[in-house]
Amino acid sequence: MILTPDRAMHIAQVLTEALPYIQRFVGKTVVIKYGGNAMVDDDLKSGFSRDVVLMKLVGINPVVVHGGGPQIGRLLARIGKQSEFIQGMRVTDKETMDVVEMVLGGQVNKEIVNLINQQEGRAVGLTGKDGALIQAEKLHLRRDTINFAIDNAEFVDLGYVGKVKQINTRVVDTLIQGGFIPVIAPVGMGEDGYSYNINADLVAGKIAEALRAEKLILLTNILGLLDKNGELLTGLTAGQAQSLIADGTISGGMLPKVQCALEAVGGGVKSVHIIDGRVEHAVLLELFTDQGVGTFIHGNI
Repeated sequence: MILTPDRAMHIAQVLTEALPYIQRFVGKTVVIKYGGNAMVDDDLKSGFSRDVVLMKLVGINPVVVHGGGPQIGRLLARIGKQSEFIQGMRVTDKETMDVVEMVLGGQVNKEIVNLINQQEGRAVGLTGKDGALIQAEKLHLRRDTINFAIDNAEFVDLGYVGKVKQINTRVVDTLIQGGFIPVIAPVGMGEDGYSYNINADLVAGKIAEALRAEKLILLTNILGLLDKNGELLTGLTAGQAQSLIADGTISGGMLPKVQCALEAVGGGVKSVHIIDGRVEHAVLLELFTDQGVGTFIHGNI
């Protein structure tokens, strides 16, 4: 491609705009929850891996936490097992948990590691069971929080679905200090010796809190948070986000992500970014440009 004067000027402007952000974030940790379209579209996968490698090269410490729901669903369908969801959570019996571990800890995790390493990064794949990274406990879903009756029990049994009890950052800290990029599958181990399937957004938030991350980035399949007129909300304080939940502006599938964001900000993460993973290089655009590509939530007044 011939470098015309106009193109050269555009490149110079991009680099000039990015420089202060790079300087600000050198040595900082950024946790990225990777999922949605960005995980299944080949061009977006390639772009994401290049973004993560570039972050590491300029001195930022990216930590990737990934999901894999569609991949789990496809394998379950192939073996003739129907997926069941309650409140967006997959009911996980022992056979399903075996599939979850196989897909998340094997197939998906290794693919992401391979993509990053193909871009000359140094990624290392983990599940939450490695180094006792994610200490989990069984999630008890109260029956009065769902909109239909199953039985008369106080709690609904989701099987091996868990929540984060504690994060042990030692293994992640060691990898970061060694120049590696951790790629983490959201499977934890309980004190009862069982493996637990945990929502990837929640895991990313708790890891960001434990690492005292500068930023938590949640890749989604929408523009970001929208107001009641469908306009993008680019920046919110935690208090404003809570008000939007209270008045019903934030609801449905975005509610768990925003609650995750509020917990992370309340736990010491400087800001949380909910961005459109369908946009190529969305992570870099959010980090290194003035306008960004989604919604950020912060704790400052």
